[in-house]
Amino acid sequence: MTKIESITEEQDTHFFQDVCRYFDNAARFTSHHEGLLHQIRGCNSIYKFSFPLRISDDDIEVIDAWRIEHSHHKTPVKGGIRYSMMVNEDEVKALAALMTYKCAVVDVPFGGAKGGIKIDPKKYTERQLENITRRYTSELIKKNLIGPGIDVPAPDYGTGEREMSWIADTYATFNPGQIDAFACVTGKPLSQHGIRGRREATGRGVYFGLREAVNIPEDMKKIGLPTGMEGKRVVLQGLGNVGYYAGKYCQEAGSILIAISEFEGAIMNPDGLDLDEVFHHRKTTGSILNFKGATNIINNSEALEIECDILIPAALENQITGENAPRIKAKIIGEGANGPVTPEAEKILLEKGTLIIPDLYLNAGGVTVSYFEWLKNLSHVSFGRMGKRYEELANLNFVNVLEETVKIKLSKVQRDILIRGASERELVDSGLEETMMSAYHEIRETKMQYPEVDSLRTAAFISAINKIAISYSNLGIFP
Repeated sequence: MTKIESITEEQDTHFFQDVCRYFDNAARFTSHHEGLLHQIRGCNSIYKFSFPLRISDDDIEVIDAWRIEHSHHKTPVKGGIRYSMMVNEDEVKALAALMTYKCAVVDVPFGGAKGGIKIDPKKYTERQLENITRRYTSELIKKNLIGPGIDVPAPDYGTGEREMSWIADTYATFNPGQIDAFACVTGKPLSQHGIRGRREATGRGVYFGLREAVNIPEDMKKIGLPTGMEGKRVVLQGLGNVGYYAGKYCQEAGSILIAISEFEGAIMNPDGLDLDEVFHHRKTTGSILNFKGATNIINNSEALEIECDILIPAALENQITGENAPRIKAKIIGEGANGPVTPEAEKILLEKGTLIIPDLYLNAGGVTVSYFEWLKNLSHVSFGRMGKRYEELANLNFVNVLEETVKIKLSKVQRDILIRGASERELVDSGLEETMMSAYHEIRETKMQYPEVDSLRTAAFISAINKIAISYSNLGIFP
């Protein structure tokens, strides 16, 4: 007989309620109509569905999945797809809402959305994961919940370039002749019209945001730290895509990575850990534990409580709560993950003087570069392709004239630096850096405009609410 596995009951995380509490706190500082605030706050559409997966000839499993579109103040909407046994409707609603506010904060013209499939991807073969992904995509196509101008998914926890290529191929198969088909999803491999720098984007954005924060003398003076990333002691939670690249760029800037936490445990070395060596050790042994020269911390949550300058929670939500917040000793918390700090915890941390750089700004690097990929797919040309050689020729002519006029001879290295035209990766990195720099100072200025606002998170929400409200006004829906 065919066995149908029952789906476990959704856990009640109150994640969406936490996001709404942050929203409500910020909304107090605006003068928008109550109806408009209600519209911005809630989710516009929630689609929950189930589909069967044949595991073997006598075994069928029923898979639960969601796609939630939070706001249509701008279209298309944008948001990743998460594969995890922790996926539930509350979580997907919260993540969709954060995407709305995140896009507004960094001026990316998308509404917010999110998707999730309640599975443990480690328990399935590649063929089974492909079947799950393609079936999920076909369900979205049937409900008109995916498309270059409708809803554009991206990778999230448990997914990556491989899954995005399956989604793109499935959409293109269902829409023959649509020349913009590959703009239906971002985070694709380069061979499927992805963009250079997307894999590193979220972690790179975390680094840019932290760098801006620690370079403001008056803010660092308040928490007793010198300016700059060099010498800052960093604790990293999560060695996935976001955590790895955030830690990598911080380390390259001179920060000291003193502890790393993963689900199997944590390791610590006050003199510093080499991130790449730890990553290789985990890939080889299956665990970060027992890394040479490091002390094992079996209870990984204890790593969050290590005294440090910067704590980067880059795993999942609700990691710092009212229970462990009093024991957090970090002077700066950079939220690489979505919702790692609960409202109760934030209140405790702010009273202690902790500088919290919020998720809806700090991890917006991914959606920013996804926006660049979407633009690339719509224009059907790689960034830099049209102008790189012309730029190099113009630079070469300038260098030749400079040498002839000033009577100097540049070295080959100097000439190469001055002549080189910008590649796609360099243009993407430049755009990401400009976005993160501008957004941080905008949020900080917003905070300074409201003396009663005590956190960058509230300031970021105020900025997002005001921008979304203007969009609705331009649509003629609200005055």
